[in-house]
Amino acid sequence: MSRKWVINASPTIALAKISQIGLLSKLCSEIVIPQGVVQEIECGPENDPARIWLAEGGSAWIREVSQIDPEIANYNLGLGESEVMAWAYHHAGFEAILDDRAAKNAARMLGIPVRGTIGIILLAKQEGRVSQVKPLLYQLVQQGLRVSPSVLEAALKLVNESG
Repeated sequence: MSRKWVINASPTIALAKISQIGLLSKLCSEIVIPQGVVQEIECGPENDPARIWLAEGGSAWIREVSQIDPEIANYNLGLGESEVMAWAYHHAGFEAILDDRAAKNAARMLGIPVRGTIGIILLAKQEGRVSQVKPLLYQLVQQGLRVSPSVLEAALKLVNESG
């Protein structure tokens, strides 16, 4: 396994809330969490599972991003999204893990490989790390991940769990 991921706040928060944050280290060989993402997560409540995870084992993956290129800054995204994209832009082989639609579109325009939280869950099923996707996707929605019903249905069809 040689996947390398640079992860934004939303996927980190969402996976931690449904007790699946461990999938990150099971599905990829190298994880980076930019300092700007950490700042966003630390603005959350003290009992937030992602904040707790960062204070414990997740801190090993925190990295500084020295600059955000003008071509990334021009998209006017949040600090976390911009740092995730900057890292992936400058470090070949990294995939940006983002949920924000504007950030995903910007990443694609810049040639940065991108995947979201749902993509991580689908990959986990594909690799036998989770037995069912449907309950996890519904937990994500209950925890506030905004996903259209058509995207949910398409994801479930991909793993033969629709209906």
